[in-house]
Amino acid sequence: MAESAHDPRLFWFDPPMRGVLPVGGVHASRSLLRDLRRGDWSAHLDGDFNTVVAACADRNETWINAPLARLYHDLHRAGHAHAIEIRHDGRFAGGLFGITLGAAFFGESMMSARTNGSKMALLWASSHLARCGFTLFDTQFLTPHLERMGGVEIPRHLYRRKLASALQGKSDFRSQQLPDADQIWQEITQTS
Repeated sequence: MAESAHDPRLFWFDPPMRGVLPVGGVHASRSLLRDLRRGDWSAHLDGDFNTVVAACADRNETWINAPLARLYHDLHRAGHAHAIEIRHDGRFAGGLFGITLGAAFFGESMMSARTNGSKMALLWASSHLARCGFTLFDTQFLTPHLERMGGVEIPRHLYRRKLASALQGKSDFRSQQLPDADQIWQEITQTS
């Protein structure tokens, strides 16, 4: 992470409590499910990775500086960084991106260009990670937004055990196609 977009330095953070989301089990509120069911939502894998990163960094305060954006671009080209772009009525509504290693997905950032855009990205990401065999969905920090979606904090020692196990696994983020909105809705309502 960087301190700001204008600070060229990068820092490594290892918080004492780590945020994680359930793979294949992100919580969707009734209102989010209603919005999903109304239709016109779609998800796209790695359509324009750099645009999603730039959209995530486009805020008053950001930790994504130019050196970090270049590193994400290089990781994407190497097959270790991916983005899910969410569209509503064909227009960009939000998205997220992250890094993959073994069976671990490190969610780097997300954003909404429309109400529920980032929440839809989390629904699709959680489902996709489960379909592709991932076992860890790391969010680094737990925000109220992530907590409402089922995120929890775990202590560093437990996180490191889960990370070590996930790094031994083999998963491929591009091994499956993203499901459509009806499939996402059915998955969520069948497990609720």
